Formats: sequence, structure tokens, C-alpha cells
Amino acid sequence: MKIKVENLSKIYSNGDVSVQALKDCTFSVNDAEQIAVTGSSGSGKSTLLHLLGGLENATQGQIFYDETNFTALSPNKCDDFRLKNIGVIFQSFNLIPEMTAYENILLPLMLLNKTPDSTYANTLIEKLDLTGRTHHFPSQLSGGQQQRIAVARALVTHPKILLCDEPTGNLDIKNTENVIRLLQDTAKELSVTLIVVTHEKTVAEKFPRILTVSDGIVGGDLK
Repeated sequence: MKIKVENLSKIYSNGDVSVQALKDCTFSVNDAEQIAVTGSSGSGKSTLLHLLGGLENATQGQIFYDETNFTALSPNKCDDFRLKNIGVIFQSFNLIPEMTAYENILLPLMLLNKTPDSTYANTLIEKLDLTGRTHHFPSQLSGGQQQRIAVARALVTHPKILLCDEPTGNLDIKNTENVIRLLQDTAKELSVTLIVVTHEKTVAEKFPRILTVSDGIVGGDLK
């Protein structure tokens, strides 16, 4: 799915204080393209990802997914579009504490009233080294294991777009390699558009295209 961003801005206001997190950003991402978005802490890269996922509303500008004006959708239609088309991996995991790891993985399918593809789900679990952990609750898992559960949950619906906010932030070197390889291989296999926000230079360099965000401005490609 192709993405087109036009004049996108985000301003956070708190009383008389306003902070512009994104400033008039315009860029495009081709169908099934894989890119990394990098920048320093507070640069606006996570805000950009949240706007792309419809998790926050833009102050100005538009986001198009193919011919769909995502920013013009009602809240309910936005949620429905995201659930059907976009997988999101959050930096803070956002797992449901009362659900087991396996239930968390299958949650998007439950919301869509879809019958789980247990073979595919188990393949993800095996690739992410989570075998034997699926019946544990999030509180019984390490930070790295919780992150890998979040990765599996984002992939289980076969999304057309995958948005990842620091997906390797809590992983060791081995699991960082495994997760990035899984994201890229799965995106290629399923023709998924993949956008990964990262502050890690070694992770960004694994992508064929890198966008930079500095002071809320999306800069030119580094590759």
C-alpha cells in the first residue's frame, strides 16, 4: 500500500504553551517499500508514526493510503481501517495484562471476528523464540519477550502496512537481529509497506531507505 503525506503538522497545546512536534512534512512511501525513520529523542519521529497510524490527529495536512484520505475518516472508520490494514508495534508494548501471551497475539483477529490461522501464529511464535511462553501473562515475561509478543500481534493479521516504534529498544543483539530479519522477510513475502522508527544507527542501516526527523522536519533520504 502506497503512502502519501502532504503538509503534515502536529502542535501540542497546554494552556498558553504550544509545542510544534511536526512541521509541514511532505513525503511518500512506495507500495511494499521498507524504510527506517531516525532522529534524536524528541525530534518528532514517534509523533509521525502515531499520525500515520491514526493514533493521534494531525493539526494540519493529509495522509493518503492509496486513494483513501486517512485523515478525513471519522474516528470509527479510522479505527476500522487501521484494524484491517495497519499493524502497529508500540515502544511500550501495550499488551493486555489480563490476557496470556497467546491471547494478546490473537487479539486483533478477535476484534475482526476472524478465525485465527493457528499455523501462521505458531510460525511467528517459533521464529520469535516464544515457544513455551505463550500461556504466560505479560507480568511473567521479560521486557524482551513482551516486545516479541507485540511483534507477533502486529503481524498476525497479515497487515498491508506495518508501523514500528523502536521495535528493538528492549532487545539484546541476537533478538534485535532476529526481529528485524523477521519484519523485513515477512514484509517482503507479504508485500507489506514497512516503516520502522529507531534511534539505533545499526538498525537503520539495515534498511534500503532512511528518512531523518530533526526538530519536527522530515529531511532528505540518507540512502
